[in-house]
Amino acid sequence: MNLDTAAAEAKKKVYFYLVLVTGLSGLFYYPILMAGALESIYVIGLMWCPAVAALVTRLVLQRNLRGMGWGWGETRYQLGSYFLPVAAGTIVYGSVWLSGLGGFAPEQLTSRLSGFLGQESYSLPSALFLAATVGFAPAFLFALGEEIGWRGLLVPELAKLTSFTRTAVVSAAVWAVYHYPALLLAGYHSAAPVWYGFVWFTVSIFAVSFVFAWLRLKSGSLWTGVILHASHNLFIQSVFDRLTVDRGVTQYITTEFGAGLAIVYCLTAFYLWRCRTELPHGARGRPAPAVESV
Repeated sequence: MNLDTAAAEAKKKVYFYLVLVTGLSGLFYYPILMAGALESIYVIGLMWCPAVAALVTRLVLQRNLRGMGWGWGETRYQLGSYFLPVAAGTIVYGSVWLSGLGGFAPEQLTSRLSGFLGQESYSLPSALFLAATVGFAPAFLFALGEEIGWRGLLVPELAKLTSFTRTAVVSAAVWAVYHYPALLLAGYHSAAPVWYGFVWFTVSIFAVSFVFAWLRLKSGSLWTGVILHASHNLFIQSVFDRLTVDRGVTQYITTEFGAGLAIVYCLTAFYLWRCRTELPHGARGRPAPAVESV
């Protein structure tokens, strides 16, 4: 297959996928927006729309599921994906706790875990260990639904069409718009003003999309995205946010909608953008995903 044919096929897959994921997401967004709240059953369905759209796109247009990045790749990239949100959260939330801009309340995490598992009490180290291991499983399953779409299909197909920078930006724009109805109309935001959260959430999405895209293209593995996404959701939403007491300005810095994580992700994105020439075929012309067997 020559380059022009490959590019035409990739473009067809991207357009087909975007139309399909928009239609499927609308089916679940309708009841969410009617209720004005994120009801669990619809949220789960919404999170799996990107996966269904990606799988259908592959099967309809290429008759197989190759190119998704099913291979594991090098473990160092998976470990980096797992620990990046932990490091980012430690920097942001640790700074907030030490400065007094937010309180540190381990009992908020340990008591919730005790109630959930029906035990009398857990120490903070035990609670953190359980969250990082047992708690990772459901986070992984939810993240998988999105990542099969965003990093399993969208990023590698865009990378056949354009540069790494544009691949990251376009995938970020799609991912951000996918979240906007929930953010603006269904209560998916922090205690800070919605406009403030909207701005910093968008910055964070665009920044971390460079990280997701770099890891996907460098490793050739979908699982970097799944692990990074699951780790972010688990540690930021269920651990660091739970450990933090709001003191008025706290949520302007913390949560997915504050400035703190967005800044850390921006710095990480800039570093990886500087390393874009390490990607297969570099960043000159049309970078392609790493070679994979499936």
